[in-house]
Amino acid sequence: MAGRIEARLEELGIELPKASAPAANYVPYVISGNLVFIAGQITFWNGEIKFIGKVGRDFSTDEGKQAARLCGLNLIAQLKNACDGDLDRVRRCVKLGVFVNCVDGFAEQPEVANGASDLMVDVFGESGRHARFAVGANALPRNVATEADGIFEIA
Repeated sequence: MAGRIEARLEELGIELPKASAPAANYVPYVISGNLVFIAGQITFWNGEIKFIGKVGRDFSTDEGKQAARLCGLNLIAQLKNACDGDLDRVRRCVKLGVFVNCVDGFAEQPEVANGASDLMVDVFGESGRHARFAVGANALPRNVATEADGIFEIA
């Protein structure tokens, strides 16, 4: 039987991507005490990189928000692995960090980051509310539009 969060994902029509393997010398997540620190997740969808380019040139703010949401989906996929497949163990999304590959002068990083933030609240409810940073960058790995990392509390 599916858990509460799995049922919520199904209700929202959300399919999680496969959690990707690290691209370098690091691990996808670290559990310390009751916190899960998830490494930066880019815009992978089951092994294919999406949203290659800069927000403000190649992508609109709304498209950047979609890219950040995809990063959020990858965070949840890694979190599911960290929780041995049981997302009901998640007590809180503590903090998200969202990087936006954008042109000079672009100032809508918070709106782009809402793609990941809104997803966490949609999926986890009040427990999805979190602290956050959203910053612009002149480049990100593989030239993707967004990257996000996260800290979650688990049971």
